[in-house]
Amino acid sequence: MDGSLSNRVRTLRFLNGEMTQSELGQRIGVTRQTIAAIEAGKYSPSLEAAFRIAQVFNVALEDVFQWKTDANG
Repeated sequence: MDGSLSNRVRTLRFLNGEMTQSELGQRIGVTRQTIAAIEAGKYSPSLEAAFRIAQVFNVALEDVFQWKTDANG
């Protein structure tokens, strides 16, 4: 089943005091470049990194990342 992963990382950063990519990266243990790639949809984070991102923003994982299949548009 084909699909794509979308995310709200950039939006959540700005809603949380305009946190920079570097700040988020430091908080979850990855580089700024990794955060930029995740935001752009060019890189899917590990499950651990995804949970850490959700935890930083104090939201559920599905409030940060969404999986869309071809069947559900």
